Amino acid sequence: MRRRFTRLYGLTTIGVRRIRARLTTNTSGGLLAAVAAVTVTIALMTTVSGIALGLASQSAIQSEDVDYWVVPDATTPTAIAASVQGPKLGNVHAASTRLTRDDRIEYATPVETSLIRVTNGGGEGAYVLALGIVVPETPRTVAGLSTRGLTPGDPHYANGTYSGPWTGEAVISGATAEVLDVQRAATLDVETGDTARTLTVRRVAENDVSTGVGPVPVVIVHLSELQTISGATSGDAASQLLVSTTDPSVQSDIEAVYPGTTVVTRTGLSQTASLSSLPLAIALAAFVTSVVVGVLFVATMMGLELLSDRETLAVFTALGYSARSVTVLVLVETLSITVVGGVLGVSLGVLGIEAVNLVSGQYLGVAPALVDPRLLGYGVAIALGIGIVAALYPVWLYRRVPALEVLSR
Repeated sequence: MRRRFTRLYGLTTIGVRRIRARLTTNTSGGLLAAVAAVTVTIALMTTVSGIALGLASQSAIQSEDVDYWVVPDATTPTAIAASVQGPKLGNVHAASTRLTRDDRIEYATPVETSLIRVTNGGGEGAYVLALGIVVPETPRTVAGLSTRGLTPGDPHYANGTYSGPWTGEAVISGATAEVLDVQRAATLDVETGDTARTLTVRRVAENDVSTGVGPVPVVIVHLSELQTISGATSGDAASQLLVSTTDPSVQSDIEAVYPGTTVVTRTGLSQTASLSSLPLAIALAAFVTSVVVGVLFVATMMGLELLSDRETLAVFTALGYSARSVTVLVLVETLSITVVGGVLGVSLGVLGIEAVNLVSGQYLGVAPALVDPRLLGYGVAIALGIGIVAALYPVWLYRRVPALEVLSR
């Protein structure tokens, strides 16, 4: 056993030294190309996997005071309270009024969601997730933030028109206050095209709307005012309808308000959100693409290298090295290439994750990718796997032609 270990150690040393010499002396463009290919492949896989990890650890922006969510059929439940595009519900003020007349329902409000750009007094701007609601008489929690500080009702929506007084009131999350560097009573300008609108911060919430990618900058305003800002006044549109009740018998009545829509319960939302397959699909696609591209490129490059170096390998055979020993040597050299590329790729991938978070944080206020220490080992392990599979091709080429035949040419 000790003899075998010594032999393996010796072959590994020879293989690593051969690769190091050829890389440092720049005598082999094929090896450098193989290292570059593995580096880029692992870097992209690491970056995409970091984004997938961030998505997987997200949670839907939910509210503890809400028991039912009414959403258009084309909207997936996992997008509840976070969707800023897609189908809308119409005539939402009338629908929520109808529901609140039911004694079994404690609270009902439409929710319009929109990604808007706001600027502080110093001209610094950022995109924030704006939620427009009909404010209840008693403060409640919507998307994790209390409505305390906002005038009850929806004053700007008067008698079916958007001609009521503009309050401009806003409750902002801690993340919004940090991004915009503002506090209570600060004035925010909203970019709405030709019409200038302003919001006044009535309160900075103590907590944040948190997801796996970090706190999300959120602003809660009156529904009609956000509809005016986002252009959703036509048809009195909103993204969804939230209902709070302790009586499960009202579900059929809620469904009757918008026939053909989806009514999701708190339990259904949690189960659906936890089973979201998007992050898994992204990670799987990154894995498959990395392995296929890496194996094909490395196998091709190492095959070409072996063809140009087979006389040296034949000399090893002539000196008494067995076919198994030379096979181990080829495997070690291939693994050396992929490990170097893997280490460089993981490092570059982490920088890629930071770059994605930096750009996204600057323009959207969120960091969508997650740096996890496990990504480091994952990337190097995939590089090793690529090396093992890719080595089959140069090994096959070596065994295809007898060493004596190579030396006799």
